[in-house]
Amino acid sequence: MKKKNYIAIIPARGGSKRIKNKNIKIFCGKPIIAYSIQAAKKSKLFSRIIVSTDSKRISRIAKKYGAEVPFIRPKKLSDDYTGTVEVIAHAVNLIKKSDLNIVGVCCIYPTAPFIEVNDLLDAHKIFKSGKWKSVFTATSYSYPVFRSFQKNISGGLKMLYPKLFNKRSQDLNKVMHDAGQFCWAKPRDWSNKKLGFNNQSTVIELPSWRVQDIDTLADWKRAELKYKILKYVK
Repeated sequence: MKKKNYIAIIPARGGSKRIKNKNIKIFCGKPIIAYSIQAAKKSKLFSRIIVSTDSKRISRIAKKYGAEVPFIRPKKLSDDYTGTVEVIAHAVNLIKKSDLNIVGVCCIYPTAPFIEVNDLLDAHKIFKSGKWKSVFTATSYSYPVFRSFQKNISGGLKMLYPKLFNKRSQDLNKVMHDAGQFCWAKPRDWSNKKLGFNNQSTVIELPSWRVQDIDTLADWKRAELKYKILKYVK
């Protein structure tokens, strides 16, 4: 019987704008991408851990922490507008040429210092059941989104969901968002780019205190503070 292989692909381009060298910037003592690579290694789930990058510097650091960089990502897939699915699809299509036994691909984001091995394992178990096209991490919004409003040009306010104005917050449906840590899917679904938030996908739900979007330097500082608290309180 042929061995079923699972691979991890970490998309890490070099041209970050808001945070310079974001994917390899030092986060609490080591390059932030190292957390993703080391969690993947520690899980022992993957036959290969591959970093897709257009940067030689990222490539060197990724290899230092135990990942492979078997190709350099083309420029057309390294701009500000290329989505993650397109990047993973490119990597999968290259890798499938030499490894026909891949049954699952986990995209692990390079800026996910709060990633935990147990979450990878739990999501993998759900993915292996075959019931879901994709399994990814998510968390609930810290405040009910149905209470949200916008400020218009005149300075006045407009509720996005005015019919729910008189609803108690505890009666409103819980709404979640992608936690930006990882996503499991079959290679053909990555290749065909047929993934999304729908009834063929499910999630591993994470507590909001273990999730941090890192888009600005303020986000970065907040994430480091949270990480230091969690590391020393455990």
